[in-house]
Amino acid sequence: MQELLVDIEDQDELYRSYMPFLKSGGIFIKTNTRFDMGAAVSLRIMLPDALEEEEATGKVVWITPQGAQNSNPPGIGVSFDTEFELLNDKIVKLLGTALNHDKPTYTM
Repeated sequence: MQELLVDIEDQDELYRSYMPFLKSGGIFIKTNTRFDMGAAVSLRIMLPDALEEEEATGKVVWITPQGAQNSNPPGIGVSFDTEFELLNDKIVKLLGTALNHDKPTYTM
């Protein structure tokens, strides 16, 4: 299982990266590394203003390849495994009402 380090600098980046349409939540990670759909990954995530990293595992459920026709960066979307619902809840709480915006995200 490949480990990825994810440093989310601010609320705007968290909003653009978060994938609320996934049952257990998920996150888009900018990367040029090639992954296959369904690949298991281990994540170490530094959320905005956090003092320590969050750890999670999940599966690749979204791929934006290098050179995609939209302006989004290349990367993967990872769906959190169900035992990381507390991490998803923490992200939802951090985003608060921003979840209701219709600003573009890296995925949908």
